[in-house]
Amino acid sequence: MRRDILAWLAVAALSFPLAPVLAAQGGTVTILGTWGGQELAAFEKVLEPFEAATGINVEFTGTRDLPAVLTTRVQAGDPPDMAALPNPGQMQELAAGGHLVDLGKVLDMKQLRNDYAPVWVEMGSYGGKLQAIFISADLKSLVWYDPKAFAAAGYSVPTTWDEMMALTDRIASQGETAWSIGLESGAASGWPGTDWIEDIMLRTAGPALYDQWVAHDIPWTHPAVKRAFEIFGQIARNPRYVYGGPTAVLSTNFGDAANPLFTKPPGAYLHRQASFITSFIREKNPGLVAGEDFTFFPLPAIDPKYGVPALGAADMIGVFKDTPQTRALVRYLATPGAQEIWVAQLGKLSAHKRVNPNAYPDELTRKMAEVLVNAQVFRFDGSDLMPPAVGSGAFWEGVLNYVGGEDLDTVLETIEAAADDAYTSGKATD
Repeated sequence: MRRDILAWLAVAALSFPLAPVLAAQGGTVTILGTWGGQELAAFEKVLEPFEAATGINVEFTGTRDLPAVLTTRVQAGDPPDMAALPNPGQMQELAAGGHLVDLGKVLDMKQLRNDYAPVWVEMGSYGGKLQAIFISADLKSLVWYDPKAFAAAGYSVPTTWDEMMALTDRIASQGETAWSIGLESGAASGWPGTDWIEDIMLRTAGPALYDQWVAHDIPWTHPAVKRAFEIFGQIARNPRYVYGGPTAVLSTNFGDAANPLFTKPPGAYLHRQASFITSFIREKNPGLVAGEDFTFFPLPAIDPKYGVPALGAADMIGVFKDTPQTRALVRYLATPGAQEIWVAQLGKLSAHKRVNPNAYPDELTRKMAEVLVNAQVFRFDGSDLMPPAVGSGAFWEGVLNYVGGEDLDTVLETIEAAADDAYTSGKATD
């Protein structure tokens, strides 16, 4: 077994220098993160070749409250050696406090810039220094459909937002339903709608204004934010366009929302959701074949000058302690070989250009990875970057109230009041 692992590492070394990895023998690396279940099992698979080849023991501690636990440990002077960070926001806070290791002094930056599009290097940097690397991602800007149902109905995949809305209206005029949307998610109800609005903001206001919105440099009552809500509302609040009408949109669990696409006849034809919805589709419709019975197209452009940006989330690795062991592990995690194990186990995506497409479990996942790697603009889920009182509070609730029929100006004024409090109090405690 050890011989096989070493052989694998030797092959991986052809695509990324692993001599520093193999040189580090013995010791321990501690990592703090949120992973559990399948994600943790997949990460342990990633670590197996590294631990076997180097003799370094990696100890992972999982917590669902990573920001609070990590902040407490850092303030107490007891950070883990490394952490799996959920988004650039927390990375920037830690980097601003001088808590993270400059990975530009650990990794081959010329190679890294060849391996990742500039947007990924920029998102992992703060103050001109690389502070974290990305090992996987989820892509949210996708519209799912059944190609067989499309063909039978004579529908074509839209390439622009206007074409998509024309298709939506055509389906409605035939007495059928274009969209299935589900916003219910227990205590987290509303988040799927925030993804819609974030995607629309990127396509109508552009990434620069999107960043200002996330940072609350523009108010929620700004015309661009209002327009994004209105475009979402043209679909989600229209009983002719959504399966079951707005009432069903509010009560349908997000994991069940794709199911109407696969009934006979279809209850709906389109469903916007992230790459991870494939696991829900397979679980609830075990006879379906990915790529044949369900596939996707990128959510189209609205304003052509902003193209087709990608919205999503990603797993970041930051280093708190500069040791031979942490240097070895972060170098290994930056290799295509390590990330190939990760995506093969989970069906997640990698932004690494040299990850072998054959590592993905199916052609559909390979296509999603291609969209991710080639995206000129990628932005993190905005609600995840906002203070919890806003991103997972007033924003979620505001989406539900808006779809439920509440006046949009009132909804936006309510979110703005929550944001004004949250961002002001955050600055006061900095």
